Amino acid sequence: MATTTLRQLNNLDETPASLAEATVILIDFQNTYTSGTMELDGWAEAVAEGKKLLTAARQAGATIIHVQDQGYEPETEGGKIIADVAPIDGEHRVIKSVPNAFHNTNLAELVEKAGHENLVLAGFMTNMCVLFTAQGAFLNGKRPTVVAKACATRALPTTAAGQEHISAQHIHDGALATITELYGVVVPTTGDLK
Repeated sequence: MATTTLRQLNNLDETPASLAEATVILIDFQNTYTSGTMELDGWAEAVAEGKKLLTAARQAGATIIHVQDQGYEPETEGGKIIADVAPIDGEHRVIKSVPNAFHNTNLAELVEKAGHENLVLAGFMTNMCVLFTAQGAFLNGKRPTVVAKACATRALPTTAAGQEHISAQHIHDGALATITELYGVVVPTTGDLK
């Protein structure tokens, strides 16, 4: 049975963002997610797609903002941004303390200064900081587009339906479906941006 999203019911625009007319926000691409307790399923593939997104954004002249979670101590090796998607001179960095990168940071100010209604989001973890930053963008009157392949998460324990764990893929897909329901547009890859 087909369903109608809240976006469709509210006649919200389903057009993906154009890099030339968007602010790109790369969320928590931090080393801590590449090994150990916090290692994400598919992190290397997400970083590779994030690198494509970052390269395309730079070529398009997009405003680029890098977000880091302060809980991973951004200046330590684990908290640093992965080298393939690290900022260069002229790109902003925002340090956040909760999953929504707009909360108690200067992200909204930087986005307003950039002057774009459209935002392109990617990063870690799909079901936490990407989802809640997409919600924050929407609640701030912006139009987020999330690049699915440039995001990743991990399996989590559950007691639902007698299962022990929900797979990372199911969690990733569920988070993207939540974004698609109301908060923004989801595209498979960087190549799907307009």
